[in-house]
Amino acid sequence: MTSKNKLAALIMFLIGVAIFLWEGRHTDVHHIMRDLLHLNWWWLLLGVVVMLLSWVFETFVLQILVRTENEQLPFREALRVPLVEQLFNSITPFATGGQPAQLFAMIQSGVEGGKASSVLLMKFIVYQFMVLINFVFTMIVGFHRIAQHFGALSWLIAFGMLIHVVVIVGLLLVMYYYKFTKKLVAVMLVPVGWILGQKRRQELALELETKIDTFYQESLHLKREKTKVVKACVLTLVQLLLYYSVPYFVLLALHVPQVNLVQVMVMHVMIVMIVSLFPIPGGSGGAEYSFKTIFATFMVGPAQLVLAMMLWRFLTYYMGMILGIVAVAVKPRRKAHVIDGKKTIS
Repeated sequence: MTSKNKLAALIMFLIGVAIFLWEGRHTDVHHIMRDLLHLNWWWLLLGVVVMLLSWVFETFVLQILVRTENEQLPFREALRVPLVEQLFNSITPFATGGQPAQLFAMIQSGVEGGKASSVLLMKFIVYQFMVLINFVFTMIVGFHRIAQHFGALSWLIAFGMLIHVVVIVGLLLVMYYYKFTKKLVAVMLVPVGWILGQKRRQELALELETKIDTFYQESLHLKREKTKVVKACVLTLVQLLLYYSVPYFVLLALHVPQVNLVQVMVMHVMIVMIVSLFPIPGGSGGAEYSFKTIFATFMVGPAQLVLAMMLWRFLTYYMGMILGIVAVAVKPRRKAHVIDGKKTIS
């Protein structure tokens, strides 16, 4: 990690501490300690295991997409990639640092740069489609309850859903209406020229055209690799379901009665929708506020609610940062070599 990245991680930890102190400012510390001492640690440990399993399944997805007749990525090396992604997603606005960090980690492990970029793009497409499936199911099952009790949050959830739909529609347009998409982007950039000038518009047009061309080529590859894609979709769906279930085990650890797994998962999906709208790394502030607002109906008191928020945030955010720092520190064992013009891995 660079000194800049270390500073960013430290700042996010400090922001997290400040948010927890602010959220608990009206809560008796003795009540929080009482609830902490009475935790069912087995349920909490199961929550940790479930969160770890979600990263393991993401590792399996990566291995499947990398695997060819001549190459495969060992589990140890593949596991570094999602953990490094967790760290850099957590310390950059809108999680923009995750993709470059994954690319670097894969190249470190001997995967050729072009191949690594291709795999990560395929992984991104699969992930977005599976996220959308979860969101659609969530909107059908639980949105009416949120809209009825939390009017302001329902608008944020709907907006988050809209953004993901736009992303998926954009991906589908490139995949199936390539020429039309390029013309559409050119038309949409016309107002940019009025505001930022023609030079900037041309630069953006060239950058977007390059990305569209790259994505289109990868979409052709996706269509040829149907078996890989189906396996990756199933594993990604399992990964997401494991992640969305983490608050359920936190609530069980706090002895919250009559907890419904599906209902908790639906609420967690909605929190993720809201968090995706916040530019602050990790959605700090928005994540805690959303959790407290949506899960308040489950809790018997403010101390239990604050503790639940802290435990959930640690499992889903800070634990990933900590393991990501470890993953960055652990150097890959294998290196890529070229022998007689052919790439081999040792």
